[in-house]
Amino acid sequence: MVLDMAIRLVIALLLGGIIGIEREYRSKDAGFRTHFLVAMGSALFTIISQYGFSEALKDSSRVAAQVVSGIGFLGAGIIIFQKNMVRGLTTAAGLWVTAAIGMACGTGMYLVAAVTTALVLFGLEVLHFMIPQVGTTVVQLSFNAPSKESARSVLRNLQGDSLDIISYHQERIHTGKTDTYSTVMEIKMK
Repeated sequence: MVLDMAIRLVIALLLGGIIGIEREYRSKDAGFRTHFLVAMGSALFTIISQYGFSEALKDSSRVAAQVVSGIGFLGAGIIIFQKNMVRGLTTAAGLWVTAAIGMACGTGMYLVAAVTTALVLFGLEVLHFMIPQVGTTVVQLSFNAPSKESARSVLRNLQGDSLDIISYHQERIHTGKTDTYSTVMEIKMK
């Protein structure tokens, strides 16, 4: 029985780690270590809920429900709303599904866990290259201009190119005899 539990934990570690490697490759904050820990921890909680309590106290679904809500808090900590942009949703969803993969390993459902891992990687990697990039990306542009009017001229030219300016910040910098206008903007574009 101990060997069976150890195998469940190792498979959870491997499958969660595979997803984490993909996230690490994409330079996301929650990478290999976070994902394998989430998968292995979920597997351990599931094993504990199955075998760790006496028959009188056994209700496996209660522990599983707590794992799901606990991962929700972890995912919420990853999601950042910054400068009118939401970041981290895919990483939070990845942690959520990694917890589910760990729970599947904890119950001994290895094939379901492996298929889910393959589908996650398919969704994150293969579909990323197969589907044309119809979405938008955000670019941060910063420059210095000798006058306020020249900075506005750049702004007008960018707006003429059908770009969506999300944020715009300009600051006057006094350097000896002249003033320079430092401009930082975020632009949403295809």
